[in-house]
Amino acid sequence: MRHNARYTAYGITGDPAPSAADVQVTRQLREAARTVDIELLDHVIIGRAGADPRGRGFSSFREAGVL
Repeated sequence: MRHNARYTAYGITGDPAPSAADVQVTRQLREAARTVDIELLDHVIIGRAGADPRGRGFSSFREAGVL
């Protein structure tokens, strides 16, 4: 897992929504893990609840159906 934050000209937004790069890295990690028989359980991105439209402050790839 890795922490990901969105950077803008003004700093970190705290939005935990996965970026296209997050999705790509997660898929690559999943495939790499499979080759060595490791199950990737989840990829969670932590942000700020106030920057999250759902108010949770995190995104789970497992919940989103990506894993």
